[in-house]
Parts: sequence; structure tokens; C-alpha cells
Amino acid sequence: MKPLLLIDIDGPLNPYEALAQPRPPDGYAKHLTRPTGWDYGPPLPVLLNPEHGRALLALADRYELVWATTWKDEANVWIGPRLGLPPLPYIDWPSMHGSAPDGTYWKTQYVVEYATGRPFAWVDDEIAEQDQEWVLGQGATEALLRRIDPGAGLLPSDFAALAAWADGSPRGGPVSR
Repeated sequence: MKPLLLIDIDGPLNPYEALAQPRPPDGYAKHLTRPTGWDYGPPLPVLLNPEHGRALLALADRYELVWATTWKDEANVWIGPRLGLPPLPYIDWPSMHGSAPDGTYWKTQYVVEYATGRPFAWVDDEIAEQDQEWVLGQGATEALLRRIDPGAGLLPSDFAALAAWADGSPRGGPVSR
């Protein structure tokens, strides 16, 4: 069974901090969206780079790709098609933005629960050292937690690290950039 690649959108795929710039970073295009709850006012802008879709598809032979985003299934409506991705499974968060154990990010406990002992890599802009320590404490012996700069998004070095990890180098406890 392949390891999971758990993918957040805002930060890794949508470098939202770059929205304040006069023009999108090279390779990115601005898309206007209206996910659930965004019914009034101007559409929600997101920056997306189609190269990310190609890079994720290239990893699909090593990983099972899964959305780990508050967009949940709407990632398959608003984000995936713009990146050339097929519909992906998603984590259906039991609770969003709530309390979390030991000062961890609210998603961390659910990521570990979703993985249920499977090796996984997770890309998110909110991952911190507490999350890595907590994941280790839960017995996840094969996990890569990769914090992504929300001003830059996923970079070629991130995709290279994900490929290397899936290929077995390193496959130990949680690691972060």
C-alpha cells in the first residue's frame, strides 16, 4: 500500500500571502471562487500554478493523494480541475478550528486518525514543532510533516523531498523543513 500524501490548499497550493502583491508570482494565475459560505461580496481569490498539478500527478505513482484542507470536497470543484487533478478523497474534519491536544494545530489529531497507521506525508503552512512531537508520540513511525511558506507555496525542492521520502530516504519519524 502506498503512503498517503495529505495536501492542504491555502498555503501550499494557494500562496495566499502573495495575493497582496501587485501581480501573481511567476507561474501562478488568480482564480475567483465561491466555495460554500462565500455567497456574498466579492469572490474569494486564489493563486494556483498548473505546474503543481503536474508535479502532484507525477507523485501519484508513489502516493495516494488526499485533500487535507478546509475546502474538503469542494477542493474537487474549485481547485483540482484548475490544476488538472482528478477528484481526490478528502479528510472530512469532524470539527474545524477547534481545540487540539498539547498545543498542536487543530488538523494534526485528525491527520493521524485519518492515516490510521499508514505512512504519510503532509504539506501544510500551519505545521509546527509541537505537531511533529505529537505525531511521534502517537506512534507514527513513518511520517513526513513539511511546513510550506504561505508566501511562496510548494517549491520544486518540496516536490523533490516528497519524492525522496516516498522512495525511502529518509523514512523515519516526522521530519520538517
